[in-house]
Amino acid sequence: MTATTVLGDLLPAMEMHELVDQAVTRAGERAWSLGDLDWASLRPERLTEADRSAVRFITFVEDHIPGYLSHFLEAFPVADAEQELERFGFNREYFRFLVAWAGDEERHASALTRYQIETEMATREELLVGLAEEGRKKFTLPYEHPVQSFTYTLVQEKATQLFYRRFLDVVSEPFLKDLLGRLARDEARHFAFYSNLVGAYVARDGAAAIPGLKDVIATFRMPLADTMKGYWRWSLNVADSTSYDHTEAYDSVVRLVRGFVDTPGEPSVDDLGDFVQAIRRVR
Repeated sequence: MTATTVLGDLLPAMEMHELVDQAVTRAGERAWSLGDLDWASLRPERLTEADRSAVRFITFVEDHIPGYLSHFLEAFPVADAEQELERFGFNREYFRFLVAWAGDEERHASALTRYQIETEMATREELLVGLAEEGRKKFTLPYEHPVQSFTYTLVQEKATQLFYRRFLDVVSEPFLKDLLGRLARDEARHFAFYSNLVGAYVARDGAAAIPGLKDVIATFRMPLADTMKGYWRWSLNVADSTSYDHTEAYDSVVRLVRGFVDTPGEPSVDDLGDFVQAIRRVR
């Protein structure tokens, strides 16, 4: 089920407006373009095979933005004259963020695509055909409550930011280092928005929100994990080459909850921390 199946459980539109306004303002202030990148600084001879594999992998992930955006527009529609005004108001505000977010992600995909072409990892035709093969596959999230969809994206954005920082630490090609830094900063902004959004739900609902968050962590899969052939082997190889572990992002959910559910010794908060650590030990 999608978030649209749950009625009467959204933040007030004005509160959502304030959260989105802050996020889109930051996006405008910190925007960059492909023209800002120093393409003359490319040194493809400094790329290792592991670097090349990781670039190819993340290009698939970033290029799937049409699928991600389509899912959220279906889950939070803005073209439904029958929906309640409050729901439309919330969805309309979220749409403002989605437009800015999609612009960032499309820029990421474009930069990585051009990087592959410029460094001769693939021809333009080969790359576009390969991306289209994966890009046409449908992306969905199984969560019933809106805050679960937002928590999923919080974890995904944090995990992606962490990966870019890890990758930046091991790569020596100068252009790629600069690009990865830009990608990481954008993902940090996206994470900040979802952290504030989920935080607003937790501040309102308190410990009652925790079971839904636990469900997200228990079922979490990175994008494309269930649709891309050979995903798990490829992702593990990429993770090994960069000393990356996406489960580190789960800790951000625990820190967020502890920041908003401030009842001393709240059992469900401690249980969430123990649950996350148990999940991380078996993955």
